[in-house]
Amino acid sequence: MICKEFQDLQLSALGMGTMRLPLTDGKDENIDEAATARMVEYAMNHGINYYDTAWGYHGGNSELVMGKILSTYPREKFYLASKFPGYDLANMPKVEEIFEKQLEKCQVSYFDFYLFHNVCEMNINEYLDEKYGIFEYLMKQKENGRIRHLGFSAHGDYDIMKRFLEAYGDHMEFCQIQLNYVDWKFQEAKEKVELLNEYHIPIWVMEPVRGGMLASLSDEYAKKLETFRPDEEPAAWAFRFLQSIPNIVVTLSGMSNFEQLEKNIRTYEEEKPLSAEEMDTLLGIADRMMNGVPCTACHYCTSHCPQGIDIPSMLKLYNEHKFSGGGFIAPMALMAVPEDKQPSACVGCRSCEAVCPQQIRISETLADFAGMLKA
Repeated sequence: MICKEFQDLQLSALGMGTMRLPLTDGKDENIDEAATARMVEYAMNHGINYYDTAWGYHGGNSELVMGKILSTYPREKFYLASKFPGYDLANMPKVEEIFEKQLEKCQVSYFDFYLFHNVCEMNINEYLDEKYGIFEYLMKQKENGRIRHLGFSAHGDYDIMKRFLEAYGDHMEFCQIQLNYVDWKFQEAKEKVELLNEYHIPIWVMEPVRGGMLASLSDEYAKKLETFRPDEEPAAWAFRFLQSIPNIVVTLSGMSNFEQLEKNIRTYEEEKPLSAEEMDTLLGIADRMMNGVPCTACHYCTSHCPQGIDIPSMLKLYNEHKFSGGGFIAPMALMAVPEDKQPSACVGCRSCEAVCPQQIRISETLADFAGMLKA
């Protein structure tokens, strides 16, 4: 197992994410404990020492199951991460109550790593609001040794991350972002990496294969990659992409079965970064996979919209929602948008289309988006 230095620690470059654990009956809250325990045992025996859970994973049961399984191992043999669930605004006044309960559920007296969970458009104001005392409380727990390293995860856009960093960046020791070769451009992951580098903050990766999407490519794309590396499967290419980016310490994979775990561990037995030609080919495939509306965010449209809709932002979220086949990112971002600025607020006047250099049928796209959100 490749290991990476983080301060005075040696962390496995591959971490075990516990958001997609094996299930007994297909229901997300019913984790197959025996299968999970077998996976953890194999992971431990093959060098994985970083385990990531969270308050909301598997309906709250991920922390319980991982706490039970990890309690059978010496505490110094693993590093455990969990997160404050700010994705639900109702939790904001409950930081102490939730943190104490998380320690209990995980059967530990401290977290090696703890994160502000999912800093994004809908919660940035609350995370920065001193009345909730979240930052103050977590810093106190760090001073008391109950949090060894404090960081944050982010699904929000670049500006949201920058705002959080401007407030708390001097105290953040690591940041977890969605990073893969599709999102390198699609979700501005490249710019986010550069931002974190400016703050000298090490990078943790989530969604390296985008929920499994990059583990199964079309024959056209898979065969093209095989011409470079005949023995590498598509999932391995996703990890090799990450091995080519400096300052990534831990890559979390939410492995849901034993076979995925075995394959990913084999991939992380050695680093095989991409050549310049391989990188160009992979990013070219990502561009073709996207195939969304070709908005360049020139903003000509916004000055002609009688509703004042931020059309480029809506089109960006539309591309995300369509490419992902749904998911939580677009609805989450739209929670911070007033109802009269949502895609459904478009009146179909087409004034925006008259000035769009890309000739996008904006009104039809926003109507499609509004329909997708209601479905």
